[in-house]
Amino acid sequence: MEEILNYIKINELISTSGQPSVEQFKEIAQNDFEVVINLALHDASNAIENEDKIVTDLEMAYFHIPVDFDNPKPSDVKLFLNTLQALGANKVWVHCALNYRVSAFMYIYHKYVLQTAFDDINISLFQEWLPDTKWQEIIKISLEEIKKA
Repeated sequence: MEEILNYIKINELISTSGQPSVEQFKEIAQNDFEVVINLALHDASNAIENEDKIVTDLEMAYFHIPVDFDNPKPSDVKLFLNTLQALGANKVWVHCALNYRVSAFMYIYHKYVLQTAFDDINISLFQEWLPDTKWQEIIKISLEEIKKA
């Protein structure tokens, strides 16, 4: 798992990364993941054609929530949080192209859903990626703004 681009284990049920390869999706399935959520656009530079078929052929559920990296919206956050919460105790792999979108959304998930203390949130990718103004606004979004979206 460590070889997967920007891999981060959030907890026993959730792991995140950049775009996995076809072989890495097989490894993800072999590690008992039940669901894959993809936040990248279908035409991302490292996207895999027919990813949904590859994932479902490995007997994992597949959700695609395409988030425009240049224009993330509160409604994207709301859909992501609702999807992740609805999955309950399923083992979930969340990815995008580089794990930047996912890291921002997981920060929000930690803050509002898991209510993790700030110092305990793994935001190591923020050392590598400096979020622009639009992403900073998304990261700082209030719970009320998410609910209104």
